[in-house]
Amino acid sequence: MELVTAVESLGALAQESRLRVFRLLVEAGPDGVAASDIAEAVGIPPNTLSFHVKTLRGAGLVSARQDGRYVYYSANYAQMTELLQYLTESCCGGSAGHEIEGSNAA
Repeated sequence: MELVTAVESLGALAQESRLRVFRLLVEAGPDGVAASDIAEAVGIPPNTLSFHVKTLRGAGLVSARQDGRYVYYSANYAQMTELLQYLTESCCGGSAGHEIEGSNAA
């Protein structure tokens, strides 16, 4: 993953409603969730949801599929995995358990 792509993905997730939508989609699995159900679960109006989903789709984190009159959104697990791998390799020296010297974090 390129730095620009990582920044775009992280930027898309750096907003409360978008992060909530993305978490819902990750938990829902590959079948996804209908847009109306996402809006209800997250508690945002459909037009606001469209704005947030557009940002997540632009970052490659979410995909959409039409089924009749419904649009289902799902998390792009491949992109999410790439982002996590990039962060682990680039930010933690390739070690997921790497601790920062002097850190009190467990």
